[in-house]
Amino acid sequence: MSRLLKNAAFGFAVFLVVAWSLAPFLWQVITSLKPPDEVISIPPTYWPSKITVAGYFKIFQTRPFARYILNSVLVSSGATILCSLVGAMAAYAFSRLKLPGGRWGVRFVLLVALFPPTLMVVPLYKMIQALGLINNPLALILPYTALNLPFAVWVLIAFFRQVPLEVEEAAQIDGFSRWQTLWRIIFPLSAPAIATTAILVFIFSWNEFLLALTFMTADASRTVPVGIAMLSGVTMYEVPWDQISAAVVLTTLPVVLMVLAFQKRIVEGLTAGAVKG
Repeated sequence: MSRLLKNAAFGFAVFLVVAWSLAPFLWQVITSLKPPDEVISIPPTYWPSKITVAGYFKIFQTRPFARYILNSVLVSSGATILCSLVGAMAAYAFSRLKLPGGRWGVRFVLLVALFPPTLMVVPLYKMIQALGLINNPLALILPYTALNLPFAVWVLIAFFRQVPLEVEEAAQIDGFSRWQTLWRIIFPLSAPAIATTAILVFIFSWNEFLLALTFMTADASRTVPVGIAMLSGVTMYEVPWDQISAAVVLTTLPVVLMVLAFQKRIVEGLTAGAVKG
């Protein structure tokens, strides 16, 4: 009986944690389906008296929201591909090649990761401006890659060190060069870790706000987080909460769907090396 009670208590605790985590998103979904006057009604209604999807249409009619989504997809995908590629090659070099000062290089990478992005906004802006990349997707792709690179390197170093050296030695016996071994053997074996890293980098790039607000001054160049922040009503004092909630729901769904599509890879990457043998 005591074991049954423990299992029931554990299940109830898990339910509470899941409900607590999903509550904000569910509230956004409910708010996006309410009429505008009901969103700000007092006392608040916890379920819309009349379900409407007008907020979803308004964000595309009043703002170039489709362009914001396209910009976010372009920037996030570019930063993810570049960061995963460079991070994988750097991690392989640190974990396999006997580089002079390799240990200090890894520590330096960790030190760089400790700097908050807010401290680098001004110098980054000066660099982007000098390169003429303001309102260019590269103005975000390059900084996002640099900011996420330490994380990618550290995650992949831990994984590459667990790949048996015998695998590479067998490939060299078969006549593979170092590059062929890397691309045809190491990277496929490391797919779970690379996929996990790529998804986390994509989520960071998709949600980043400060750099996107600073570097993308033209409305047509803005990403989704900045576009949502710029949503306004008929007057500057009116906040269209129904449209904001609809925008939040639409921009959260791609990330959720991506995680669901690659959840197997994510679990494999996070649990790789947890069991020896």
